[in-house]
Order: sequence, then C-alpha cells, then structure tokens
Amino acid sequence: NLAPCGLLSPSRVRAALRHSPSPHPASALLDSVQVTNTSTSHREEAGSSGKERTPQEKGLCGRAARGGKDPAAAAESTAMMRHRARSSPSSPLTPSTSTRAKKIFGFSVSLILINLASIMERADENLLPAVYKEVSVAFNVGPADLGYLNFLMNFLKSIASPLAGILALHYDRPAVLAIGTVFWALSTGAVGVSQHFGQLAFWRAVNGLGLAIVIPALQSFIADSYKDGTRGAGFGLLSLIGAVGGIGGSVVATLMAGKDYWGLPGWRLAFIIVALLSLIIGILVYLYSTDPRRIPGTHLLDDDDYERLHLSSKDVLPPPSIWMDSWVATRSVMKVKTFQIIVLQGIIGSLPWTAIVFFTMWFELIGFDNRSSAALNSLFAIGCASGAFLGGVLADRLSRRYPDSARIMCAQFSAFMGIPFSWILLTAIPQSTDYWLAYAVTLFFMGITISWCATSANNPMFAEVVPPKHRTMIYAFDRAFEGSFASLAAPAVGLVTEKIYGYDAKTVNIANGSAEGAYALSRGLLTMMIVPFGVCVLFYSPLYLVFKRDRDNAKVASFKNQELT
Repeated sequence: NLAPCGLLSPSRVRAALRHSPSPHPASALLDSVQVTNTSTSHREEAGSSGKERTPQEKGLCGRAARGGKDPAAAAESTAMMRHRARSSPSSPLTPSTSTRAKKIFGFSVSLILINLASIMERADENLLPAVYKEVSVAFNVGPADLGYLNFLMNFLKSIASPLAGILALHYDRPAVLAIGTVFWALSTGAVGVSQHFGQLAFWRAVNGLGLAIVIPALQSFIADSYKDGTRGAGFGLLSLIGAVGGIGGSVVATLMAGKDYWGLPGWRLAFIIVALLSLIIGILVYLYSTDPRRIPGTHLLDDDDYERLHLSSKDVLPPPSIWMDSWVATRSVMKVKTFQIIVLQGIIGSLPWTAIVFFTMWFELIGFDNRSSAALNSLFAIGCASGAFLGGVLADRLSRRYPDSARIMCAQFSAFMGIPFSWILLTAIPQSTDYWLAYAVTLFFMGITISWCATSANNPMFAEVVPPKHRTMIYAFDRAFEGSFASLAAPAVGLVTEKIYGYDAKTVNIANGSAEGAYALSRGLLTMMIVPFGVCVLFYSPLYLVFKRDRDNAKVASFKNQELT
C-alpha cells in the first residue's frame, strides 16, 4: 500500500520483505525507508511517467495528504523515531543492546534475587500469626484484636496495590520492589519494638503498604520472565521457593517466641532480624536485577511505548502523564471478563486462606507446645508449596492438550478439595495432643491439594488476557479487590469465635491450653472455610465461556501493537 503513493517501489517492497530478518514484515518494510526528498521526487516521477493511478491509490494518498502529512516524509519520520526509540538507553524502560540478563551458573541473577525477595516477603507475612499467643499475652488482647491487626495489614496491602501498577508503568520493577521493601522492612522492625497496641497496629498498616507495592511487581516480573505454557511452573516455583521463607519465618518465630535473648523477648528479636534481612535483599534487587522489559527481543512494550519514551526523554514531546496512563491501563483491565470472574471468585476464595492464620493459636489451645505447633505449620506450608508447584506444572501440561479449559478444571478441583479436608481437620480428628500424627498427615495432604488455584489458573490466565505492559496493573487490581474483602475474614473468625461460640480471652488459659477455647476457635475456622471453598468452585464455571475469547482478544491487541499496519 506504500508503493502507490510513490513511497516505495514494488521491487523495494519485495526486497525489504525478502532480506529482512525481522519476524514482523511491516516493521522491516517501514525501517527500510530512505531519505532523499522522497515525496517530491516520487510525485514528479509518477506525473512524468504518464501512468494514471487507480481510484484506490488516489484515495490512499489523499487520506495521507488530508491528514496534513506527506506520506513519504511521515513514514521516514516514523522509521527514524522507531529506530532511535529502540536503540536509545536514555529511558528507563527502553531496551538497550548493552542490557543482558546476568547469569550465575546458568541461572538468571534477576530471578534468583526475585525469589529471595519472595522468601523474605513470605517470612514477613508469617511472623505475626506465629507469635499470636505471645502478642496476646504481651498486650492483653484476644482473637478479635489479633484479627484486627491482620485486617489492617491485609486491607492496606489490598487497597494500595494499584500503586504498584502505576509505578511499574513508568519505572523499572527492581526500583519499585526496592521502594516496597524499604516500607515493609522498616515497619517490620518497628513492630518488634512497639510498646503499645496502637503502635503495633499502626506499623502493621505501614507493613501492608510495603507489601502492596512488592507483591504485584513480583508477580508481573515472573509473568514476563516465562512464556505461555510455562507460566504455571514459573509461578509454582516462585510459590515453592517463597514457602521456604514462610516456613522459616513461622518456625523461627515460634521457636524464638518462648525465650529471651539479651533481655529482649524472642518474638521481638525475630521481627528485627527479618527486617534487616529484608532491607539487604531489597538493596540487592535494586542494584543487580534487570527488568525483563529492558532485555532486547522480549517485545514486552510495543513500538509506540518506545517511541514516546524516547521523544519524551529528548524533550520532543511532553513527559507522559502518569495519571492518564494509569487511567487507560485501569479501563483496559477492568473490561476483561476473565479478570472480573477470577476476582469475584477470589473475593470468596481468599477468605479461608486469611482464616488459616489462626492455625498456630488453635494448635496451642489444643495443648501442643511451640515445637509441635511449628512442626504442624511447617508440614502444612510444605504441602502448600509442593502443591502450588505441582498444580502449576500439571496445568501447563494439560493446557497443551486442552488450552481453553485445563487451567479452569485444575482450579475447581483444588477449591473443591478444601471442603472435605477442612471438615476432617476441624471436626473429625479429636482435639487432643495424642493425635499429632493425624493432624500432620491431614495438614500435609490438605496443603498439596488446596493450593493450586493461583499457580495453575489465576496468575497464568491473567498474563494471557492483557497486553504485557498491563500485567502489573492486573495483578495489582486483583490484589486490591480480593485482598480488601478477604481481610475481613480474620476479624470475622475472631467475632464468630467470641460471640457465637463463647471464647473469652480473659478466662482462657492460653499458656497451658484450653479445650473450650480450642473448640470455639475450630468452629469459627470451620465456618470461614467450608462455605467459601464451595462457592469458589461454582464461581470458576463462567470462565469456560469467556477465557478463550479474552485470550484471543489480547493476542490480537498485542499483535497490532507490534505490527505496523
């Protein structure tokens, strides 16, 4: 279509398409345009040749002329801008040929550091639930107040998550991760030195703000680092490695909680240690990680993004509006039906996982000591980590044969298994220390089967239904909607336990265990687990109708962004 306007001759078109190594013929064709007063010379040549152009050809050139741009000059300018935008390292999001993925023994340094950050993030999340008993004694509070602490952190972590999407649109994700890590590290250390319950609540809220920035950035980093058909394994590996931090944080805090170190209670020292380690990891991520968008050949930003970033850095165009870009990305994400359905089920499906933070306290009320409780928590965490990886890999394999439904089926199976295992754990097994082995086996296999949803379906499907540049935003809004409602589960467990089943923090002897307290707490947990798991299974069903369409739409949009038409 460029040849009729005198921009390229048919022979030059064929040569450009034949010899260019680019996988995108239109981009190769445009990049082959040369500058030699093209518009005037070709128009004169066309006029002197005596050949009359067809009406279609006149219409094509006429549309370009009516747009106020000479077609040859416009194409030349566009080609030059694209070339400069692709090659200029001046923008933080513009790939440079000098940027390469650093590796150690064949493993990506960036992915190693990202997984270390995930370890510390999970350790931080598991610290407070592991020392609920000690915090309850230190501040003289009951399950409802402890639930409000968890609510504050999770609520702030949820409603502030879109901030990660906004920052990731304009900055490298290692920088975004570093910002979030500083917030969570400082607040974690502050929790360890808090002297009043109000201080503790405030710093837990700040901790949620830091995690709100970190978690979506981690998820989109992993999504961009793996291809379609392998993201389940990628997210599963992130979950498996992150579980090391969760187990470590829970076990270390539980074991340290019952002792004093240099006159400092062990649970306080555990918070301070995790804060220091988190700060170190955040600095390393900022210094040595490379955003996948900076690596040549990834096509994670389209040509228009590179073009605009280059022109903005050269003051040719005004800087992009962070709020306008965020609004456009938000509208794009919100219109995706798959996103709407997964968020809807996630609002309900996250309730049991938030309620699970009371497991440690429940074990200790039954009468298990710190070591036994830590071991049970560790087995459950190991089961969840293994199950997340297993579910991701299995969904990847099945999706090659059933690309439109395999991930949905895996998620429904996993959610359904939460129903029988919750009933067995909380009602069928006698609440006695004599049944430690029965609890251990149940928790391990429960963890293996109920932990598939995020890695097998939710996270990989999110990456497939939006363009790459909107991935952080879709993960951020998923956390915002799901987490804000799920954060209500912890105080709900506390209220149900105290108001319906009669738990009284003033009369229950937590130090030596309490059969009445354990029974009340188990019934509160059962209420907040079985019903949400069942509803979650049903809410996945509409994805069978909309996922394929949304995925195809995203592929078309991405292709249009990469292909110059």
